[in-house]
Amino acid sequence: MQLRIDRASATPLFQQIAGNLREQIASGLMPEGHRLPPERTLARELGVNRSTVLAAYAELKADGLVDAHVGRGTVVLPQRFAPRGTTSSPAQPFSWRQISRRSAASEPLPIIRDLLELASHQDVIPLSVGMPAPELLPLDAVREIGERMLAERGATALLHSPTEGIAPLRESVAALLASRGIECDPAEVLVTTGSQQGLDLVRRVLIDPGDVVVVEQPTFFGALEILRGAEARLVPVPVDADGMRVDVLEELLGRIRPKLIYTLPTFQNPSGASLSLERRKKLLALAYRYQVPIVEDDLYYDLRYHGAPLPTLRSLDRAGYVLYLSSISKVLVPGMRVGFLVAPRPFLRSLALAKQAVDLHSTTFGQWFLDTWLREGRWAPHVETVRQAYSAKRRIMLEALAKCRPAGLTWTEPAGGFYLWCRYPTRLAPSKVLARAARERVSFLPGEACYVDEPVENHLRLNFTFPSARQIRQGVERLGKALQAAAVEPDSRRAAGSETRPII
Repeated sequence: MQLRIDRASATPLFQQIAGNLREQIASGLMPEGHRLPPERTLARELGVNRSTVLAAYAELKADGLVDAHVGRGTVVLPQRFAPRGTTSSPAQPFSWRQISRRSAASEPLPIIRDLLELASHQDVIPLSVGMPAPELLPLDAVREIGERMLAERGATALLHSPTEGIAPLRESVAALLASRGIECDPAEVLVTTGSQQGLDLVRRVLIDPGDVVVVEQPTFFGALEILRGAEARLVPVPVDADGMRVDVLEELLGRIRPKLIYTLPTFQNPSGASLSLERRKKLLALAYRYQVPIVEDDLYYDLRYHGAPLPTLRSLDRAGYVLYLSSISKVLVPGMRVGFLVAPRPFLRSLALAKQAVDLHSTTFGQWFLDTWLREGRWAPHVETVRQAYSAKRRIMLEALAKCRPAGLTWTEPAGGFYLWCRYPTRLAPSKVLARAARERVSFLPGEACYVDEPVENHLRLNFTFPSARQIRQGVERLGKALQAAAVEPDSRRAAGSETRPII
């Protein structure tokens, strides 16, 4: 394959590479099904960084010219133009994938629904759900504070409250955020029904159909569903051990203008990676240069098990570009669904109007409870208790994996958060592994739920906070059996016309 690049040209190298490939696809030199060289191979041949080739391939994919397939690499899709030098071309199979708003791989909600249902069974070990340990819920404190609130406030603790949240809680949240280095006025705090609602409100106010939103890959599957609901065009940026690849982001921003960048910079869900300080500063610099706001989803800030904390993006932001999301769900009482969003006052007003149309306000009782909890200084001691418990569970899961050594499985060792991110051999079909896990009565989150497009590697996410120590050990053992069984099970093709059955 001959490609021409001019290093003296003002046109970025990735655009030159994409243009060359586009011409060869249009001319018919690269017909449908033609496999492009692996990124590393082409980068080596051209003497460029792999990220440059990744950006070129991403541009071709965005134009509907190519797609990536597990085991096949990047291949040319059916094209709607005729090759040069021909007056007609044979009819090509219709590409439903290109016109579908969502591919089958991008619809994790049925999988998640089934996983949650499966995890509710008493005989299933739940390594899939991202919930705190039920034994750490402060039941006595909830009872004591609740009774006191009702005695002191009466019916006001159960009636409607302002859409933005009760004023005392907004003050308490601002004080809590000050301990994270975030300076904000209580008037810049919007109380939400969990942090997920905060992102939904942002998309309702900011995102129009077709707008580009940059997301990490992999990322929180719930965020993908929210943004897809806005009919946004999602552009993924890969994540490595130091978080989002801001070098790839920089090349993307040279050719696209996203409406928003969504990131989980601290103990990312699902990878557990934390964005390095250098990359945090670079991300903000890029946001300023290209004038793109950032949504920082910071659910796991307090759940660090070793190492020094990194500053939040919001605390580093000096120009008002970062919208900050967080919640009590991962630390305190998830069922109360109390979260908060920090935004500049003019924008917060728009968010409040959007929230008013959705649910009027978040739970009044939960708001008064959290305000009391924060004002009485209960947050820090409870966080310390939770940290110690989850650090121990994390260690138990790592030890169980090291002892069991499931076939071909590798895993991360995050410094905090809820999850281990595991990779297993690409020769194992994810549906086969899920089916085997269901037979072994253990659940996990399949990695493809966390991707914008089809992943080139097989991953799964394991939660260590919700199950007991005994369940962790048994669950890892069962997972090992499932992987081993999937590895020796012969491949089979589904008969034409057969039913599509639930994965679990």
